[in-house]
Amino acid sequence: MSLSLPLHRLPVAWAPAANELEGRVVLVTGAYGGLGGAVARAVARAGATVVITGKRKRQLEQLFDAMVRDGLPEPVIHPLDLEVATPRDYEALAEGLQRDLGRLDGIVHTAASFAGLMPMATHKPDAWLRSLHVNVSAPFALTQACLPLLTAAPDSAAVFVLDNPELVHRAHWGAYGVSKAALERFVAILHDEHDEGAFRVHALLPAPMRTTLRRTAYFGEDTLQHPVPDSTAEAVVYLLSAKAAAARGGVLDLRMA
Repeated sequence: MSLSLPLHRLPVAWAPAANELEGRVVLVTGAYGGLGGAVARAVARAGATVVITGKRKRQLEQLFDAMVRDGLPEPVIHPLDLEVATPRDYEALAEGLQRDLGRLDGIVHTAASFAGLMPMATHKPDAWLRSLHVNVSAPFALTQACLPLLTAAPDSAAVFVLDNPELVHRAHWGAYGVSKAALERFVAILHDEHDEGAFRVHALLPAPMRTTLRRTAYFGEDTLQHPVPDSTAEAVVYLLSAKAAAARGGVLDLRMA
């Protein structure tokens, strides 16, 4: 099984400049997760104001404290539980961004729900619905609410994280596998509706990373053999920058590095 979107490589020896995203505002979902936290830090290092969201306020505060302790610009905390958020919650977030920051230049959807590997016969229906909602419906609703801000920016991007189709489209991947296939189709449709103009749509396919999701999915694997998500986060900075214009509507495949 392969992806239907065009594949792109990260430019050779690319590294984000300190001012790569200077003046921009970037929203990161699932910000205290392994990839989300790395993206929040990378975006801040590149000069952007980063808005960190997630359902656990305490963990967002811990990320805030860690970023400040490391000398990074203060992020903006906006708790948001994607499992239960309503359309009004997404609208309120967009209105808050407009009121307090005056703009939005990027969204990075790193939040994910994964219930573990299991056959369909034992997949709990509530876990199925949760995965489809967090992994597909919530990114749609949040992106839709923020589209007026994104399309008003001089250069903006939405980044959606996929997973290896050669693996997750197989048996036992359940709702997570289905949701990643649906997310790819959503990216394709959203790009077709915005294939010109300042707002770009991108998908990201990471190489194996040292994350909690990876440990859960590959029980028994020594995940310490994989790198931390920092290099993947730097690739996200590339997609958020104007330099990624030629990769719009495609998948930045980091397995090809």
